[in-house]
Amino acid sequence: MVRTQAAQVSTQSMTLLGALPPGKLAENVLYFVRVLRAAGLPVGPAKVLDALAAVQAVGVENRTDFRAALAAVLVARQEHAALFEQAFDWFWRNPHLLERVLASLLPKVRGRAANEPEMSARLAQALLPPPPPPAVPPAAEETELDATFTFSAREVLQKKDFATMTTEELAEVRHMLARLKLPLPERLVRRTRAAERGHVVDLRATLRGMTGASGVVAPLRYRTRRRRPPALVVLCDVSGSMDRYARMLLHFLHAITNDRHRVHVLTFGTRLTNITRALRHRDVDVALARVTAAVGDWAGGTRIGTCLAQFNRDWSRRLLGQHAVVLLISDGLDADAGEGLAFEAERLAKSCDRLVWLNPLLRYSGFEARPAGIRALLPHVDDFLPVHNLASLRDLTAALARPPARNRHDLPLAA
Repeated sequence: MVRTQAAQVSTQSMTLLGALPPGKLAENVLYFVRVLRAAGLPVGPAKVLDALAAVQAVGVENRTDFRAALAAVLVARQEHAALFEQAFDWFWRNPHLLERVLASLLPKVRGRAANEPEMSARLAQALLPPPPPPAVPPAAEETELDATFTFSAREVLQKKDFATMTTEELAEVRHMLARLKLPLPERLVRRTRAAERGHVVDLRATLRGMTGASGVVAPLRYRTRRRRPPALVVLCDVSGSMDRYARMLLHFLHAITNDRHRVHVLTFGTRLTNITRALRHRDVDVALARVTAAVGDWAGGTRIGTCLAQFNRDWSRRLLGQHAVVLLISDGLDADAGEGLAFEAERLAKSCDRLVWLNPLLRYSGFEARPAGIRALLPHVDDFLPVHNLASLRDLTAALARPPARNRHDLPLAA
């Protein structure tokens, strides 16, 4: 059955190839679909046939019609449209495609005159030609290996610091971060739902059951309170000292933002920026590109007190209702030497149900709270946890499932 279907697909493709104009247009369409599939778009053999049929129907005289025909059959979701548009522009425009792709993968300095959009790294990797197959070694005698001292690379990456990873390791960790979840313990809310047993009698449902009982005593109906996870608000430091960690944590924040409702992410350096809408895009490359365009103070200074004051004034009433949990991701190194930070941190702690501070400096065993910003923040947080590798992010899930480490004033301070 599978061979029959494959033969039918091959016959249809050969028919369409013969109906297209002469030249290498059909082969280019096939290669373009393969590039999209390598870049992450869900296009299979059936889409290849649809693309060839669409090109045969509209022709190649009009570039706009050609683009629209391919987009109609190859783009199934809105989040794939941006990647398709960029791939179409690069694939069907550049006469020296390979050279441009290789150049896009190298670090470069862009001046004011560089107005060409930067290619997505995922698309650049998809446009590269496949590597040559490895040489087959000559037949050798069978050798027995002892796997006692072997190790797993994934286990090593769990505890390796983000700041010490290579480019290949960072790429693998990004895929692992995209699969992380952050389940928060559910809390009781004021709304109720129907239940077999409960402490509240549902009078409306009970009377409705008595109308058709014909004199027989109807059983009581009950309602119980609903449970739902609390809102999650993330305040992420994007200053120069947090640059490497913030870039990796954005992949984690993108995953949890698209995994659950009521997640709000704001970045701060010298000013506060709400990036929740940008992270809502399902394509991580498009989402991070929008975040980069929205955040104007990336890798700059840090004014934690000023940014917390802006959050308390403009956002706290809208985001911190119904037992909200706040994750403050920062190293606590404040350019203003903690001026006004203690007051704003206390106000933030009183507005939310739980304030968790994630600090990458806790990876050091000899950490002491000596900077003024850290000393101002520390008395007002419920949990003080490290965030520098995958293992620390997994420990965060376990820590949120436990009760907070209050009393806040019992947290240790350096002398």
